[in-house]
Amino acid sequence: MSDEQPSVVPDATIISPASELEAARPTESSNPPPPQASIQLVAKHRLAIRWMHWINFPILFIMIWSGLLIYWADSIPYVGHVGEVYRIGLGRHTLVRLFPVGFWTAIHGMFKLPTGLGYHFFFMWIFAINGLIYVLYMAISGEWRLFVPDRHSLREAWLVTLHDLHLRRGLPPQRKYNGAQKIAYTLVVLMGAGSLLTGFAIYKPITLHWITTLMGGYEMARWLHFWLTMGFCIFFIIHVVQVALAGWNNFRAMVTGYEIAPLTKTGEEQP
Repeated sequence: MSDEQPSVVPDATIISPASELEAARPTESSNPPPPQASIQLVAKHRLAIRWMHWINFPILFIMIWSGLLIYWADSIPYVGHVGEVYRIGLGRHTLVRLFPVGFWTAIHGMFKLPTGLGYHFFFMWIFAINGLIYVLYMAISGEWRLFVPDRHSLREAWLVTLHDLHLRRGLPPQRKYNGAQKIAYTLVVLMGAGSLLTGFAIYKPITLHWITTLMGGYEMARWLHFWLTMGFCIFFIIHVVQVALAGWNNFRAMVTGYEIAPLTKTGEEQP
């Protein structure tokens, strides 16, 4: 037998399979940091506001459409019955007639007076009830504080208008509603109240004679009712254009109640 001892490798480390797995496993310090959120969902419109907004949208459309069917019977130039509502003029001199015969043909609005009356007198109650609930909700919930114009609204509205016309860079400080929106939405509520009062004055001029008198008489009530409707049409067009320009995030907020907003480094919503 040999007396030779087994050789030993100095400073050698025996690594077991388990130790190999531990060595291959990344340490905690080598893990990448978790991704940080850069956006958040911010509550913007309450459920009641959204419901009344979307109920009012088709109702107002039906009211305008059925109102046109009614007014057609009061302005038929080719049979000599020309009403005073559909024109812009001075005294008996007409400068512009608003609805030519081609307009009525395009919307199939001729000879549909009973249809217009039926739809108008039915949906006006839904319009009135929805509007009354809306005003009561705004008053009870305190939302009117965010809605009604303040002393800064007129200046803000002017700055917003200049921005939308690309005549000024940057917007004034943005809150839930800017100055232009406060003025426009408040005017729409007042226009809705005016449409109801003038509508009832036309609908029941004898029973509700005090409203008819308050509106300046039957003919004046008809005139006011028509031009308030034209105001709604103008507002509707501007509103849709503004919503389209504001982008999907603004429209989403009126559907879901939330909008996507960026986060600052401190996690607070950017203004």
